[in-house]
Amino acid sequence: MRTDARPVLAAVLPRARGPLSGAVVSLLRDGVLPSLDVTGVAGADPFGADLAVALHTCYELHYQGFVDVDEDWEWSPELLAFRRELERVFESALRAAVPASDDVTTVLDELLVEAVPGTGVSHFLRDDGEWWQFREYVVHRSIYHHKEADPHALVIPRLSGRAKAALVAVEFDEFGGGHADRVHAQLYRDLMAATDLDAGYLHYFDDVPAPVIAVVNMMSLFGLHRRLRAAMVGHFAAAEITTAPSAARMVKAIQRLGGGEDVTHFFAEHVEADAVHEQVLRHDVVGDLLDREPDLAADVVFGVRATEFLEARFGEHVLAAWQGGRTSLLRPI
Repeated sequence: MRTDARPVLAAVLPRARGPLSGAVVSLLRDGVLPSLDVTGVAGADPFGADLAVALHTCYELHYQGFVDVDEDWEWSPELLAFRRELERVFESALRAAVPASDDVTTVLDELLVEAVPGTGVSHFLRDDGEWWQFREYVVHRSIYHHKEADPHALVIPRLSGRAKAALVAVEFDEFGGGHADRVHAQLYRDLMAATDLDAGYLHYFDDVPAPVIAVVNMMSLFGLHRRLRAAMVGHFAAAEITTAPSAARMVKAIQRLGGGEDVTHFFAEHVEADAVHEQVLRHDVVGDLLDREPDLAADVVFGVRATEFLEARFGEHVLAAWQGGRTSLLRPI
């Protein structure tokens, strides 16, 4: 079994959280192909920890991979077939959870209107959050930001024309404009170091709950399937529209808590960049995609609403824990 040429950023295999994730982790750890039993997949909680970890572990083979895991598992037919069953359960639940529509303009316009007063995680951190809660938030989001923009890059070959060119322009910014020290994933590692957190790739994966893993799994699901290209575009547009105001609140939260520029830099970068990206995604990417393929409008809406749904679940989990005086992680850091 090959163990050479491992990426520096490779993760360690996660802790299993049930039979589905246990089967995947055991397969990759032992390198022996067992019978991956799909009979239990259909009855699994689509948003539960077991399915979330199983799916994320399968997906991670397409990113940095795992230490001491043979890279050939990435395209194992048996593992891909098992992943497909996990995806069916997850995607079906997402579609059932959000209302269908093809009114892209209205759905995107709604994202620009924030409730007053706001009640989300960034509002809480800005107004009342404590330093330990901010650090927990950084840990949660590291599961995505360690691979920031990577899932979105998967959709590039599925687009064409102005939509493709515009999305690549946004990704160019996300990847630092050609400067490794400005890559957003690196800026996040710098943020973690500045807050005395371990910046190792997916270091805290075993400490985060299912809701945050589900958000990242949704991105991978959309990015890895051509039929879901419009859902990925919808998700990306939603993320860019909502990130700038949220990042601005995070800057204020850090300043109120006494954090310096080394802590605010990641969020400050997103205030300006994502305000521009929002316009590019909405008009040049979504607009051109639907000019070419108007029948994809409902999928764009699905991507937006699935993002809202999973982010809301994440926020509800975190705020319920904090307001109850508890850690929002599986163990305190």
